[in-house]
Amino acid sequence: MMPIRRPTHAATRLSPRFQAVGLPVLALVSATLATSLAPAAAAAQAPAYVPDEAPARYHPLPPLREQAKEQQAWLEARLERVLPALMAEYDVDMWILSMREYAEDPVFWSITAPTTFAARRRSIYVFTRQPDGSLERLALGGTSQGGVFQAFRSTRPAPTQATGELVGNEQWNLLRELVEDRDPGNIVLNIDPVWAFSDGLHAGEAEALLEALGPEYGARVKREPLLAMNYISLRIPEMMPRYRKVMESVHAIISEAFSNSVITPGETTTEDVVWWMRQKLRDLGYTTWFQTSVDVQRAGDVPSDGPVVIQEGDLLWTDYGLVAQNLHTDTQHLGYVLRDGETGPPAGLLQCLANSNRLQDILLENMEPGLTGNEILAATLAQMRSEGINGTVYTHPIGDHGHGAGPLIGRWDAQEGVPVRGDAALLPNTWHSIELQATTPIPEWGGKPARCRQEEEAYLDEDGDRHWVFRRQSRFHLVW
Repeated sequence: MMPIRRPTHAATRLSPRFQAVGLPVLALVSATLATSLAPAAAAAQAPAYVPDEAPARYHPLPPLREQAKEQQAWLEARLERVLPALMAEYDVDMWILSMREYAEDPVFWSITAPTTFAARRRSIYVFTRQPDGSLERLALGGTSQGGVFQAFRSTRPAPTQATGELVGNEQWNLLRELVEDRDPGNIVLNIDPVWAFSDGLHAGEAEALLEALGPEYGARVKREPLLAMNYISLRIPEMMPRYRKVMESVHAIISEAFSNSVITPGETTTEDVVWWMRQKLRDLGYTTWFQTSVDVQRAGDVPSDGPVVIQEGDLLWTDYGLVAQNLHTDTQHLGYVLRDGETGPPAGLLQCLANSNRLQDILLENMEPGLTGNEILAATLAQMRSEGINGTVYTHPIGDHGHGAGPLIGRWDAQEGVPVRGDAALLPNTWHSIELQATTPIPEWGGKPARCRQEEEAYLDEDGDRHWVFRRQSRFHLVW
């Protein structure tokens, strides 16, 4: 065995098992976050009143150095507050994540510093629960991620430095030594056939890892998909001020895109608007996670091939997503192109938007923490139908990923419920894209129906109360 350089301070040995905290995870995590927050941090996600008529403002991102400082603080808070509570709730003694460069576990982006862009050769992260409930955090390969891990290096000399990086059997031998020393009663690996966020251990990596653990510790491996899923899903309040500014920028971009600043009826195409929106987000320092969509509905036929020229009387729609500091958005808004003599959209379209807004209200009312996505979907659709609204619901979590970790509340093509992924429970301190549509006949279109598709970010605070991150769309963007 090659010599291994260890951290300068000795690791604390674990007792084999620890008694799990008896609270359900939604109460446990809420209590943990609440008791460990300074008043200023807790107030960071207090709801903000934004008048419907107030114009949305642009918020360019701060310099990269300031962004990284903010993100590093979020990382430290998540590893110190959220992860220990989850490992206690799920009775996890040790969690091992192993991955190679460009084959990263989805959790990687939620446990690493903003100055890290890929795994380093092979990166192994080991979280071990201590008797006091805190976590020992070790990195076998790569860096300390800004000081949140104890990073190990080899004592093998390198041509240009005193020591080299851990590589090959050095990493596996050290991992086995550490596991034997801590002697955990169970070890969680990210293997799961349903949840992508909990299935980050690649097949070849799993073979090598299990061989390194050996039969005794391999027999202690258990699967706990909720650990990875809920660690990624849970938000800390300190993220909300930045996220709210990002969401306001989304509203500002769409408002300008669906205006005479960008659209000239009879000339501008939907593709013109798409690329204006893509360029605008880049100019503001944002990126995206999917190609922007813009389309139209109208009283007459809409061409099915090629970009559509926007005309007076068109109902506009966009699906638009920004990414800033690994915070994702997913937003759908509606606009209307006024005809000569019109001062607003026709009454039928106003009713369509009102129906969609009412469906948003119904969904938020039913999003009680502890209920599953499928339970929320069934209750929402039942109430929707009782109120005479024709619509569908397909809402998803959002945060570190656009289609984020957590329960699905319907799919556009699965209104009867979503097997397994809809059976996860809704938690406090989570963000969700409230995505749905209401279909309404438009008298001014000869009874032809319009689909008012909306998507807006909302969040559950530490008490499970629901709020819009910025505000929802309750009036059309207008082109005149």
